[in-house]
Amino acid sequence: MRPKNYSQMEKPISIATGKFRTNNNNNNNHNNVWFVVPLFFILCFVLLCFDYSALFTDTDETAFSISDVTQKSTSSEFSKDDNFSRFLDDPSPDSSCSGRYIYVHELPYRFNGDLLDNCFKITRGTEKDICPYIENYGFGPVIKNYENVLLKQSWFTTNQFMLEVIFHNKMMNYRCLTNDSSLASAVFVPFYAGLDMSRYLWGFNISVRDSSSHELMNWLVVQKEWGRMSGRDHFLVSGRIAWDFRRQTDNESDWGSKLRFLPESRNMSMLSIESSSWKNDYAIPYPTCFHPRSVDEVVEWQELMRSQKREYLFTFAGAPRPEYKDSVRGKIIDECLESKKQCYLLDCNYGNVNCDNPVNVMKVFRNSVFCLQPPGDSYTRRSMFDSILAGCIPVFFHPGTAYAQYKWHLPKNHSSYSVYLPVKDVKEWNIKIKERLIEIPEERVVRLREEVLRLIPKVVYADPKYGLDGNEDAFELAVKGMLERIEEVREMMRQGKDGSDGFDDRDDYKYTFSPYEEPQVLA
Repeated sequence: MRPKNYSQMEKPISIATGKFRTNNNNNNNHNNVWFVVPLFFILCFVLLCFDYSALFTDTDETAFSISDVTQKSTSSEFSKDDNFSRFLDDPSPDSSCSGRYIYVHELPYRFNGDLLDNCFKITRGTEKDICPYIENYGFGPVIKNYENVLLKQSWFTTNQFMLEVIFHNKMMNYRCLTNDSSLASAVFVPFYAGLDMSRYLWGFNISVRDSSSHELMNWLVVQKEWGRMSGRDHFLVSGRIAWDFRRQTDNESDWGSKLRFLPESRNMSMLSIESSSWKNDYAIPYPTCFHPRSVDEVVEWQELMRSQKREYLFTFAGAPRPEYKDSVRGKIIDECLESKKQCYLLDCNYGNVNCDNPVNVMKVFRNSVFCLQPPGDSYTRRSMFDSILAGCIPVFFHPGTAYAQYKWHLPKNHSSYSVYLPVKDVKEWNIKIKERLIEIPEERVVRLREEVLRLIPKVVYADPKYGLDGNEDAFELAVKGMLERIEEVREMMRQGKDGSDGFDDRDDYKYTFSPYEEPQVLA
């Protein structure tokens, strides 16, 4: 990758050598010596200060450097240069990065940078312009009107589909980057798959929707890094759910692209906001609107949420889904309205309060003990991470919303941080939400909230300029999990086993209710 401060090397300074006059005058010889000595030191100083890094400049202007995005979208200083210069100045491996090195492919511009340059062609499926959300490393515009609800800094209007941009920026500040792929334990492919597909979801045939996927794989398989593990050490990130890339037929009416069913792509892993049933898809947290610059900011926010007085027993932020016959949202809204002052309904139907504004959402969630998190258009919701930020205990109705998803970020013991009220069939709805939540002893409510608050640093994407002083945020945990998974495959290959064995198998069982049917602990 090319650091932003690289430039074409200027011609070196040329020192013209002159012939000293020779005579027998010792004083003249003495003077000549004293002329040479300072000239020698000046020459040494020039050589020491010379920018040898320019010798490594890559002149391929078709490739995309993430610093271009940062300079286009924000005036903030981009800080990847320190990591890269370390490898250029000292090629010897850093022992603290052993097993953690990552090599980032420098893809052709059309796979990432061009998508940002032409952001006006991308839609979220609404009338909103997505271009402003590219600012500030993909965090979006800074929130200036925090209304005494948020901290005065580190809150942004972040779009959930910007995860791939956020992750790319975070990766370019990752401490263990290497430009020597032979040292790398993993290879990151910065293809903005979600943004690319968002251009073609409505009104385009499958050939157009799949075109970038074919082009990407054709490019990857001829790179020398691919042959080492046939791509099983490669991974990419998407800000859309993994199902969007697993169209199973070639019917024009079917949704999404076929990226993850291309033979070569099946050898890679994908991180996304929601995983599919296939084992090489992994879920990582939706980006929230809080991107702390330090541990102190996280602690300050945790203390605010810990001391918050909560007026409502439970709340629901969302809209009904009458088009989905199995949706429980209608039942939840009915119960909330019946509970009157014990439940707050934040209606997110179009034309009502702006639920994309974190001030509106946090204002409600921080005043509630429990936050209801039913499935929406898919299993998962960003709202569940907003509730964690607010110290509001999430209540789940389906295991696919959290328990089958974020294994690197959420506790395996789901009863330690959430309440589970399974609904297998909405026609058999017999849950009285208010009564079930009132039954939970206050002591357990306190324990649940403490665990929720403890999760906050694990589910936020910290500002890449600062980080969390060695503490692991959502990005660090995702990278750690991915490296561990790739090492498992590598170990299989060392043992002479087939690295493809089980790598991309399908596992529909994880989305069923059976694995999570242990009795709900109320005490």
